[in-house]
Amino acid sequence: MTKHKHNNISRRKFLGQSCAALGYTTIFSSLINLKAMAATAMNNSSTISIGGDYKALVCLNLGGGNDSFNMLIPRGNNEYSEYATTRSNLAIPQNQILPINPNTSDGRSFGLHPSIPNMQQLFESNNLAFLSNVGTLIEPSTKLDIQNKVVKTPLGLFSHSDQTQQWQTGRPHERTNIGWGGRIADLVQSMNSNENISMNVSLGGSNTFQRGNQIIPYAIRTSGSIGIDRYGRDNIYDRLRTQAINSMLDRDYQDIFKNTYKNTIKTSNDSGLQFQEAVDGIPEFSTIMPEENRLAEKLRMVAKTIASRDTLGFSRQTFFVDAGGWDHHDELLVNQANRLAEVDAALQYFNSVMAELNTTDCVTLFSISDFGRTLTSNGNGTDHAWGGNAFMMGGAVQGKEIYGDYPVLALGSDVDLRKKGVLIPSTPADLYMAELALWFGVPASDLTTIFPNLSNFYDTNSGTPPIGFMNMI
Repeated sequence: MTKHKHNNISRRKFLGQSCAALGYTTIFSSLINLKAMAATAMNNSSTISIGGDYKALVCLNLGGGNDSFNMLIPRGNNEYSEYATTRSNLAIPQNQILPINPNTSDGRSFGLHPSIPNMQQLFESNNLAFLSNVGTLIEPSTKLDIQNKVVKTPLGLFSHSDQTQQWQTGRPHERTNIGWGGRIADLVQSMNSNENISMNVSLGGSNTFQRGNQIIPYAIRTSGSIGIDRYGRDNIYDRLRTQAINSMLDRDYQDIFKNTYKNTIKTSNDSGLQFQEAVDGIPEFSTIMPEENRLAEKLRMVAKTIASRDTLGFSRQTFFVDAGGWDHHDELLVNQANRLAEVDAALQYFNSVMAELNTTDCVTLFSISDFGRTLTSNGNGTDHAWGGNAFMMGGAVQGKEIYGDYPVLALGSDVDLRKKGVLIPSTPADLYMAELALWFGVPASDLTTIFPNLSNFYDTNSGTPPIGFMNMI
């Protein structure tokens, strides 16, 4: 005879565990997310009034510092010889490089790492472009200027923490926790009708890029909102837990602090349920998601959130997607090949889903990374450097182009700062970020508020885009 287990839960144990669920889950997720939700309702005198359209920026953070000169590689005989000499044991064999054919050529031939055939196809179909030798700069800087210390250089150059922060803030001259995505959100937030959920959605936890003066990120996971642990589940224990939580949230407390805390949790919980209901209502995509691909899982939830934009009331959104594991001081060839293969499959998946949703033209994905890597080998890997290559994907991207100036890869060149292949960026990150901001809807007159060093590189009254990789129509 089968014996049925009884749920003998003491009142003290039940209340203790319920409060623990509220405390740990809610204080450290729901309370933070509520600030992001509530901030969306705040108005701003610089708000842009466009109405009717939708645009999203998806920031893909390759945390650790991608060795991007093994991602975008010179392929012609002369330039490959120069590359192979400098890279020595880290050079990708010439016959393995995937060829690409940019619409505009400087006479050199280029190709891609053999692990990214989907990115090759995206490039050839005009859906992806590269930006070469981009990095943080305060002002135009030559090798001689830097060596003679007559120009300002970014704080903490070659430091993970400083360079990550500067890529996410657009302010290499100062240390701040306010990001350029957050500053943009402060300007455009009232374009969205949702007053409870932040327009800045993160699949990388708390981040600097999306933190503004009024807006902070709304952190979610690959399954959706975080919410209160086990709230609303159907087994008997969780039903009792949910009833107890609802009882606490429905009460009015005489203590003003208790009441404020209760209201905070209740609003956060309600908003989380609203978000979850919206994304759960999206049918499964026809595009098959690649197996065992964590990045694809994150981009799937980005796509579900985008598909819920009308239900949730969003005209503008930013997404932060973290994909770490690029600090390859050792085993570069194997480790980078694996990481690039994951990115390659995930990008192809996301591009196909955007086509399914008919949102290709209004969603732009772009990459950032801490810094480039040294062109020279440290034995089996590379060390922290400066300029590197980035990529942009989407229907509004003027694809099949390599923007910026792809540098000479010979050691000791005019852009090699230390004769180790530490490349001085030829394109400042400010121009990259400003172009994306302009496409997103930020007026040119507001760009220097977001990027205070931009005027050192670009005239905001010029009437032309900073670089030209985005279709501004």
